[in-house]
Amino acid sequence: MSELQRPVVRPRRLRSSAAMRELVAETTLRPAQLVLPMFVREGADEPVPIGSMPGVVQHSRDSLRRAAVEAAEAGLRGVMLFGVPESKDAEGFGATDPDGILNVAIADVVAEVGDALVVMGDLCLDEFTDHGHCGVLDADGRVDNDATLARYAEMARAQAAAGAAMVGPSGMMDGQVAVIRAALDEAGHTDTGILAYSAKYASAFYGPFREAVDSSLSGDRRTYQQDGRNARESIREVLLDIEEGADVVMVKPALAYLDVLRRVADTAGELGVPTAAYNISGEYSMLEAAAANGWIDREPAILETLTSIRRAGADIILTYWAVEAARLLR
Repeated sequence: MSELQRPVVRPRRLRSSAAMRELVAETTLRPAQLVLPMFVREGADEPVPIGSMPGVVQHSRDSLRRAAVEAAEAGLRGVMLFGVPESKDAEGFGATDPDGILNVAIADVVAEVGDALVVMGDLCLDEFTDHGHCGVLDADGRVDNDATLARYAEMARAQAAAGAAMVGPSGMMDGQVAVIRAALDEAGHTDTGILAYSAKYASAFYGPFREAVDSSLSGDRRTYQQDGRNARESIREVLLDIEEGADVVMVKPALAYLDVLRRVADTAGELGVPTAAYNISGEYSMLEAAAANGWIDREPAILETLTSIRRAGADIILTYWAVEAARLLR
């Protein structure tokens, strides 16, 4: 029997040490690519823990400011703010009130960190409506797309006036980016950017988020959020948002839609538009629950999760692990 032929091509050579693996790594994950979503609760004197999201809280205004400073010092370059109001109504007037919790929180954070962070506001009515939908309802109880757009325009102006560098329309109303861009420009906020939730799917993984914002929703949002069986639809939505003036487009959720994220990143990238992805509450809570039970190694799993989103094409990742991940990366 002839001598065993030894392999000439040995891919393992490029895995032989930590330094070698770093040298040839195809995907990079940096703190500056991470955005921290944060919740602020009206009337709170101290942070309120969110039971289904261990380690995440509804901030008071004071603790929000401290957390924003911590995020900047960790090397993050963005935060996305969500408001939790004390009272709600059918049209979500708290969203457009200059003294509403989200608008004052934006102003608080901008005053605290200046340009160290890109301060973004979630531009949606669901946290502020007593029915929990992302828009206003018509006489038959359906979300009225065009009436909602008028509220979004007002909300965009309020957030920009409070100092938001970007607004994040997440309601999946047809034409929302165009209306918001026009409203901002007409009010003189031409430098305020739009991070468009362009491909936002109706998902079973939003449950913990609804606790985080004290959602009043009954039913679902399937008449306006996308059907999880569709991918081509996302490209159509992305192209429409870019045409309407989106500065960044986003896919939400991230992990169950990595294939969509890849398609969106390729499409948007060809047009010079960055792509974001939202590593959402249910994705966070699943990993935390598994780690708490000793089923997975928590910290490597966090970085592997975020790296998978980067590898699929995200330029920016919104994640509740942002500060911790930044520290792990350093």
